[in-house]
Amino acid sequence: MSFKPTIASSDAGFRQEPPSLPTNQYESNRVLQNILKRYLPTSVMNQVEPDLQRFGKVVVDECAPLAAKCEEPGNHPRLRQYDAWCRRVDDIILPDAWQKLHDIAAREGLVALAYERPHGEYSRLYQMAKQYLYMPYSANVSCPLSMTDGAARIVELLGTPEMKSKYYRKLTSRDPSDFWTSGQWMTERAGGSDVGLSETIAELEDETNNVWSVKGFKWFSSATTADMTMLLARSVDPKTNKVIEGSKGLSLYLAELRKSDGSLNGVRVHRLKDKYGTKALPTAELELVDMKATLLGKPGRGVPNITAILNITRIYSVAGTLSGVTTALHVAKDFARKRTAFGKTLSMQPLHIETLVQLELTHRALSQLCFYECLLLGRTECSSQDSEERKYDAQTLRFITPICKSYGCKVGHQAITESMEALGGQGYMEDVGIARAVRDAQVNTIWEGTTNVLGLDVLRVLKETKGQALMHFKEVILDKISGNKDVAILDDAAENISKALDKVVDFVSNVKSRVEIEASARDLTFALGKILAGALLHEQASWAVQSKLHDSEQDLIALSRWCDPAELYKDIPQRTDSKVLEDAKLVFGLDAKL
Repeated sequence: MSFKPTIASSDAGFRQEPPSLPTNQYESNRVLQNILKRYLPTSVMNQVEPDLQRFGKVVVDECAPLAAKCEEPGNHPRLRQYDAWCRRVDDIILPDAWQKLHDIAAREGLVALAYERPHGEYSRLYQMAKQYLYMPYSANVSCPLSMTDGAARIVELLGTPEMKSKYYRKLTSRDPSDFWTSGQWMTERAGGSDVGLSETIAELEDETNNVWSVKGFKWFSSATTADMTMLLARSVDPKTNKVIEGSKGLSLYLAELRKSDGSLNGVRVHRLKDKYGTKALPTAELELVDMKATLLGKPGRGVPNITAILNITRIYSVAGTLSGVTTALHVAKDFARKRTAFGKTLSMQPLHIETLVQLELTHRALSQLCFYECLLLGRTECSSQDSEERKYDAQTLRFITPICKSYGCKVGHQAITESMEALGGQGYMEDVGIARAVRDAQVNTIWEGTTNVLGLDVLRVLKETKGQALMHFKEVILDKISGNKDVAILDDAAENISKALDKVVDFVSNVKSRVEIEASARDLTFALGKILAGALLHEQASWAVQSKLHDSEQDLIALSRWCDPAELYKDIPQRTDSKVLEDAKLVFGLDAKL
């Protein structure tokens, strides 16, 4: 979100000083600073904080004006399909400001930092802190950056030496002229989340050089102007000339968008999508006609292989939503200090305070969820493959990623909407900026898995691990709330978190049917998200008290409010088969069946 209000010079202007954003996005964010201080060793914090302070000003001074240019309707992406001689060119035209934001991202190492690993396992926290500062002022350049990050990781894990020499080097470059971005093409006309319905076919063309010919249609392709892409396709067995149906027949491929002469590599752009939000980001429908691609990993392992990308892009979805919450909340709080109604500023009105406190709690909870995920990601990337620590962190990360993405993006979007309302009619005005933040945040509840799809993913993990993932999750939570309990608030919160956790475990242990557990997947996921956020807030408050931070009282208040039993227990599932059947009849008629 770009927010640069000006004060009218005439009496026709709004009768108060407009709210404003801070001049430095890092220095104004005590929540972020304290999370980093808790997680990072002092030596690392001392090294990275000057750069974060510098970059916190760069995003406001340099990135915000560029993002504003990209967001102007006349500068939105446009497609030129034919040249003057009716030759198919399919050029997607973007403003110069988009490329400048791309160049800033490269120079700042917004992808590179994660792979240079200057601070080992803590490099991910450092990188994502910079991404988080950049996101509200990126015009959604952060979207291709997320897929670029995921692509770099999958090439690092599965790529041949030749792939690493070319693609990995470019994906992690700090040189704007050499830096490449990547797309991620999964969704097709036959289905979105059910990738087993994919129709795109890949046939082996040159076994010696691992060249495949890809034919198909990709329904959504964000970052269509990227330099390369990762895509799923159904491999044709060279020996039998047959394809395997379902998700087990899918393989992962890497393809460059253009040939050496600059022409598109078997890609036809049918149209740009007319989206509700993310207007500055080009998203297209693509037909693939003899696109040359390279198999990445083993045939038939496309879905498991692309999971490494999804783990990263889902964290970016949480971070993107959090960045919108942070910005919108700051505007709402600043507005409340300046707007007078009924003889007092809104900051002194009890009901308005109660509204803003819910937004503050969401901001603090999402901050904890987001950067805890980053901490675990960094640990798994830097630990020895066979170490017990890596297995422990990897299992935790696999389970909480869909939880954090589903819960975080949903409640985060709601918080941005509430922030708009907190400004009254002015919040609804397009040029104030919150309206665009609402639209842009909405997509984070959808791409990389909708709320329901992610809820089913949580169930999938429970099924695959025979319930052990939940027992492991319980160990993690109990460990986080086992610290300092000398303060009554910490003790009470720990007890409430523990009780909520027991209720969730009891539900999963006694669930009676597939219908019951699937209908409860969303509630279960949200309940787990609330519990995890509560445990992390407890850990933060305990650390703040022990560290004698001057704002530790705020952490204790946040913990106390978050762990109120009425709120903490609200989403714990209580579905039954008969209740779900009643619901189906209400929605689809009395003849509905399950």
